[in-house]
Amino acid sequence: MTFFPKAAESSSLHKMDTTDLSLNVNIGGIRMRNPVMTASGTFGYGSEYADFVDLNRLGAVVVKGVTSAPWPGNPMDRIMETPSGMLNAIGLQNVGVDGFISEKLPYLKDFDVPVIVNVCGKTVEEYLIVVEKLSEVDSVAGVELNISCPNLDCGGMSFGVDATLAHHLVKAVRAKTHLPLLVKLSPNVTDITEIARAVEDAGTDALSAINTLLGMAIDAETRKPELANVTGGLSGPAIKPVALRLVWEVYKSVSIPIVGMGGVMNATDAVEFFIAGASAVAVGTANFVNPQASMEVIEGISDYLEKMDISSVKELVGSLKVDN
Repeated sequence: MTFFPKAAESSSLHKMDTTDLSLNVNIGGIRMRNPVMTASGTFGYGSEYADFVDLNRLGAVVVKGVTSAPWPGNPMDRIMETPSGMLNAIGLQNVGVDGFISEKLPYLKDFDVPVIVNVCGKTVEEYLIVVEKLSEVDSVAGVELNISCPNLDCGGMSFGVDATLAHHLVKAVRAKTHLPLLVKLSPNVTDITEIARAVEDAGTDALSAINTLLGMAIDAETRKPELANVTGGLSGPAIKPVALRLVWEVYKSVSIPIVGMGGVMNATDAVEFFIAGASAVAVGTANFVNPQASMEVIEGISDYLEKMDISSVKELVGSLKVDN
């Protein structure tokens, strides 16, 4: 992929201090050494990037969506480059919760990093099956409820666009798990703050904002859609202005931590999300362009704090200066 330049490689990456207290954050009960996570769906199950990234240096690993049974995903073609971004319609292909616990999770147990599992489903019952099984595993640090995937024919997204349904789902899940709970919000709504307040009231510990924007691409010569699913989720730098605005709106509406995501390519992007109200960020599409992007973001945040003489990343959260 070539839609944006690779971030400059940092010569000091190997010197990163993983115990830097200025970077420590607590996201809904998940204590992280720094505020940089991976975005679900862009980092596989973690092992896929272990040759490029020191997983122990991440704030948290968020694995791809897991469902109650294995899902094959959508038919090909499922991904394509767009100006300043990427469209995907993977359709949450995954090995299912039992396969994840037996085949994928053991690898991550060897690392000293919180593992957050993105959970998907088409019904409340499917979500509950996954969450209850994950709650019995010691090495899972938290659950991220995906109520916002735009690439499913039913379920998932339907919860993310209806405040009542979202509240019902989160309340049901909250009653079945002791694990810290995040909810991933959809930008494809009229008022994201209504959904945010509904899931906060239902008991979620934190929010992830935002998931992809619904988009499509057309081949002008064949007059056919580029994606077999016709539509897909748009991610990357193209959506960052939208993501920043929505994080800012949500920050003003809730009192729980927000994980900002949507076009985080470098440390400056991350800092902008902190200023808008995010307590942590997730690196997603950047991983496909530069596998070491998350490491460079962590290093860059540390450099920014030192340059600006700021003692903790927490001081940046919600510090946007707006003239009245």
